[in-house]
Amino acid sequence: QAQNCHNCPMRGVCHSGQGNRIVEVNHLLREHKQAAKQRLNTEQGIKYRKRRPADVEPVFAQLKHNHGFRRFLLKGMSKTEVEIGLWSIAHNLRKWKA
Repeated sequence: QAQNCHNCPMRGVCHSGQGNRIVEVNHLLREHKQAAKQRLNTEQGIKYRKRRPADVEPVFAQLKHNHGFRRFLLKGMSKTEVEIGLWSIAHNLRKWKA
């Protein structure tokens, strides 16, 4: 919970309310982002980035345009993982049938 915010240099950036509020900061996120960026800038990462538009994006376009997938119906990471898994199975079955 926010405490001692009166002298904090980040007060205006962190929150604008007058009362206390709970603020969670994930310090590891920046490190993970930097590591991911470094991996993407390697030779293998560049190869994967070039391949992504041909491999992944048409699947998303197919799901959105032909099957009406716009947003997840369930909430929570584990439930959305199941939902996208079911969409993926359906997509693969359609490809297999064709």
